[in-house]
Amino acid sequence: MTTRLLGRMLLPIIINTRIKPANLVRGSVRVVSTSVNFISVRNYAKSKDRGKDKKSKGGGKVEINPTIMSELVAVEKLKERCQSAIENMKEDFAKNLSLRSTTGAIDSLPIKYDGKEYELQELAQIVRKNPKTIVINFASFPQVIPDVLKAIYNSGLNLNPQQDGTTLYVPVPKVTKEHREALAKNAKALYIKCRDTVKDIQNEYIKKNKKQTGVSEDLVFNVNKQITALCEQYLEEAKNIYNAKHDELLGK
Repeated sequence: MTTRLLGRMLLPIIINTRIKPANLVRGSVRVVSTSVNFISVRNYAKSKDRGKDKKSKGGGKVEINPTIMSELVAVEKLKERCQSAIENMKEDFAKNLSLRSTTGAIDSLPIKYDGKEYELQELAQIVRKNPKTIVINFASFPQVIPDVLKAIYNSGLNLNPQQDGTTLYVPVPKVTKEHREALAKNAKALYIKCRDTVKDIQNEYIKKNKKQTGVSEDLVFNVNKQITALCEQYLEEAKNIYNAKHDELLGK
C-alpha cells in the first residue's frame, strides 16, 4: 500500500506536472489522493517578432556587382549619365542661385545668339561698379543686347537691368526673405529635374533588360535590382546636395 502511494506521488513530479494533494481522513485511516493535470501550451510569436522574421528573410542591402551587371548593362555608361545629371544640377545651382548676383554669376550666364551659345563675358565687358550695381558694356557688340536681356530675365537671378544706350545697369537685389524663398523654390525645381532624369535613366535600362532574350530571368531580375540600387545612390547624392543648397539659401 505504501509503495503504491509513493509511486503515485513521485510520478507527477518527474513528468513536471502539478500535484494537487487532497487529504481525507476516514476514521483512523488517512487517504491521500492526487490529481495530475496536463496543460498543453503553444507559444505564438508576437506581432513585432513576426515582423522581424519577415525582414530577416526578405534580405537586406542589395550588393552592387559591376561584373554581374556588365553581362547585360554598360555599367560605366550608366554611371556617367547619372553623374552628368548631378553635375548639371550643381552647375545650375552655381550659375542661377546666388544669394547675391555677383559678377561671377553674370560672367558665365549662357546667351543664345545667331544659333550659337556664348557666355556673357565673351560678348561684353562686365564691371561691378559698386556693391549695389553691375555695369555691362556692349559698345563692341550692341546687336546682342536683346538676347542678353532675355537671358537675364529668364535666368532666375531676380535681376532687373536698365538699358542706357549700349550699356546695361543691373541693380543687385537686396537679400530679403522673399528673395531667399524664390531662390529656394528654383533650387527645388532644378533638383526635381535632376531626380527625374536619373529615374528616367534607371527605367530605360530596366525596360531594355526585360526585353532581352536568351538570358535567364534570374539574371535579369538580379541586374535590374542592382540598377535600381545604383541609381538610388545617385538620387541620394542629389538630394543631399539640394538639401545643403536649400538650407544655405534660406539661411538655416
